[in-house]
Amino acid sequence: MYEPDTAAILPADLLSTASTDDQPSDPAAHHGEEEDRLPLDKVARPPVRSRLPVSVEPVLFLSTFALVLQAPLVTQYLWDRISDELGYNGSRRSECNSSEPADPLQKQVETLTAHWNLYINLGGFSVGLLVVPLLGSWSDLAGRRTVLILPNLGLALQAAVYLVVMYLKLPVAYFLVGRLLSGLSGDFNAILAGCFAYVADISDRKSRTFRVAVLEACLGLAGILASIIGGQWRRAQGYINPFWLVLATNLASALYASLVVRESVLPDPSAKLLTTRHHKAVWRLYSTGGSGIDGDRSFCRCKLWLYSLCFFVVVTVHSGSRELYVLYELSPPLCWGSALIGYGSAAQNLAYLTSLLGLRIMQLCLEDSWVALVSLASNIIGLLVFSVADSTQLMFTGYGLCFLFMAVTPVLRSKLSKLVDPSEQGSLFASVACVETLCYLVGSGIFNSLYPATLYFMRGFTFLFAAILLLIPAGIIGTLQCLDQRRELRDSPE
Repeated sequence: MYEPDTAAILPADLLSTASTDDQPSDPAAHHGEEEDRLPLDKVARPPVRSRLPVSVEPVLFLSTFALVLQAPLVTQYLWDRISDELGYNGSRRSECNSSEPADPLQKQVETLTAHWNLYINLGGFSVGLLVVPLLGSWSDLAGRRTVLILPNLGLALQAAVYLVVMYLKLPVAYFLVGRLLSGLSGDFNAILAGCFAYVADISDRKSRTFRVAVLEACLGLAGILASIIGGQWRRAQGYINPFWLVLATNLASALYASLVVRESVLPDPSAKLLTTRHHKAVWRLYSTGGSGIDGDRSFCRCKLWLYSLCFFVVVTVHSGSRELYVLYELSPPLCWGSALIGYGSAAQNLAYLTSLLGLRIMQLCLEDSWVALVSLASNIIGLLVFSVADSTQLMFTGYGLCFLFMAVTPVLRSKLSKLVDPSEQGSLFASVACVETLCYLVGSGIFNSLYPATLYFMRGFTFLFAAILLLIPAGIIGTLQCLDQRRELRDSPE
């Protein structure tokens, strides 16, 4: 049912995408929209392709490494700065080993840290919500490389602002300036959109799920390395030196994208960035439906919306809960130090690799939808354990039970990609990037607000809430798979 692993990376796979991906579409559904639609010659693949087995994977690896290295350090820096300003001795751990109630000042530090995380992320994500779909759809015209370079430069500028704040001991509110600058350049989500659109350009339908999973495994591999390095480095040398590495890594990613990555679409020199055409392309994709491969465009459009809803819920839970792990681990009764926080983050990112392996094994005997349901079950069980974790052993047990939690997102990305024409991949992944940016915005707002509000009756309630939310995509994916199987049985010859 699936091609071997080697088929996903051999040059023959790259050279056969145009013939395997082209699907018939309904011309009547697009009547009156030709002035906005990109001519087919503008999205044709360039005649020369790189024969290297790697394409955009190093770009995503380097960008993710920088992001994962800085994310927990920012939270810990906020904790330390706020503790100093309030006069709270953050190194005191006596309440972790006693039955006495927690220091009210410590609760205030927790609450302020969560709120500043919320403000900083809201600033960056709200700007990115407008910029990311613009850049993603524009990449259909201008090429993918530009969309990989600009966000990396913006992230490097953000790291430079953070360094200035740390050197000069400026108020933590200046972190918001760095996030806004990064958001204006597309932020990390624009890199995700460009990388996944690039992989959709160069892969065929059968190998696409695995190729997307390989790309997501780069997220985990970079996360493991950055988590281990970040925790130990911060304890040994503080915050400033790791952020110099963040700056250098983002610049290296931009340099690789500009010098090594080959274009997967033919750039149009006359392409304009600031035009409503790009946002119209995203809206048209969801209003007129996908390619209607099964002959029923309305059902295809329905699946496009439902799978997007599943993706929204899953990524909202992933992003929202991820921001709270460090804060949850810093607080009693766990009271982890920077080393344990690094190991915990590494254990979480290890799930990217175990999910890739699990996905490939399960694909041998299961449809992609059932693989996604197994992944969601793994995530739900792990979150339930996190909600009651009061010891280091139980916390790492939760990380272990989540070993398949990242297998669902490549399945959803692949299913969405297969629902549209090859000439609509840029618009599709622009909309996915828009949804993903909205996920971070909503997840950050909900979870960073819910966590301090529920500290007084159940510390792990936020993780319990996240587990309940994941029942929604599980029900939708299972129902759609049953409907697809019923349609296949109905349409199959006797």
